[in-house]
Amino acid sequence: MRKTTLFKLIAVIACLGLLLAGCSSSGNENAVNLNDYTLDEIIEKAKEEGHLESVGMPDSWANWGETWEEYTAEYGITHNDSDMSSAEELNMFASDPTRAIGDVGIAFTEQAVKDGLVQSYKTSYWDSVPDWAKDSDGLWMVAYTGCTSFLYNKTLCGGEMPTSWQEVREGDYTISIGDVVGGATGQGNVIATAYAFGGDIDNLEPAYEFWLEMAKAGRINKIDITHQNFESGEVPFGVIWSYNAVSYRDSITESKGYDLTTCIPSDGSILVGYASVINSNTDTPFAAALAREYIFSDEGQINLAKSGAIPTRTDVVIPEADQKFAPSEYANAVGISDAAHYAEVCKEISAWWNDNIIPLLG
Repeated sequence: MRKTTLFKLIAVIACLGLLLAGCSSSGNENAVNLNDYTLDEIIEKAKEEGHLESVGMPDSWANWGETWEEYTAEYGITHNDSDMSSAEELNMFASDPTRAIGDVGIAFTEQAVKDGLVQSYKTSYWDSVPDWAKDSDGLWMVAYTGCTSFLYNKTLCGGEMPTSWQEVREGDYTISIGDVVGGATGQGNVIATAYAFGGDIDNLEPAYEFWLEMAKAGRINKIDITHQNFESGEVPFGVIWSYNAVSYRDSITESKGYDLTTCIPSDGSILVGYASVINSNTDTPFAAALAREYIFSDEGQINLAKSGAIPTRTDVVIPEADQKFAPSEYANAVGISDAAHYAEVCKEISAWWNDNIIPLLG
């Protein structure tokens, strides 16, 4: 199942460093500077290419399905996606020029640039994308963030869903936050609890205290936070990114009839971005550039909002019917803007969890 584990980054860096050294856009005989072309020229050449292969952008993730339907209908360009993790996307960029565009966790952007795997396209919406959300040379652009979110099965748990980590602490809830040793979501959830209890990304002690307390009380559900496990009822209460929370809620309510509810915890939540990257070695650069253009368009940003993601552009008016979370609900969420630091903190969390929590889970 898609998506990244920051832990994988540690293992992949060594391989990428050895295998991809010297691999850059200059190694592509057909390399072009996409920023030298007008949008009309990009559209014309993308139509000539006729097909786009994306990686790690499946229909079920962040409402990509609707974006791809619209992209295909608008431009007559066929599309296919191969679902994979961010680390796998970068490996694919290095070896397969047919794979043109991907969507990677922000922690992977530094490595992608370092290894020359990505090329620039700034889109016509460049000025409305915050500086933290884009590489200054246009090598990557964050299209959306996901927000720490509770997903609660009232049918199985009864009562009302807690709306804060403090309420979780004071109650008797058993909660799943996913794989913390190797999973990006689980590690992000630990950081969120640091903020909830008076710490921050550089002071994790309040989070560690909370999770030790939960583990000793037997209140951590070891089952992973996948769609399947929510659907089966094995995870009646879990913490996932907002776009997954909304997707899971809607599809499982329809398929199983469970009463699922979701919210962003009021006292501890982080916003973590995913970045659009274009393969520096692709043989369909214009189709990729046009896809990025559409993703950052008003329509593309609204599609992301429909999934529960938080669009990066702040100048887009999201119709009320398409707002899965009101801005006030994530107003206190902390945005992650330093990808390298975030990756290092997650590495620390992974090691701490392995040493201190895993032995208590049995």
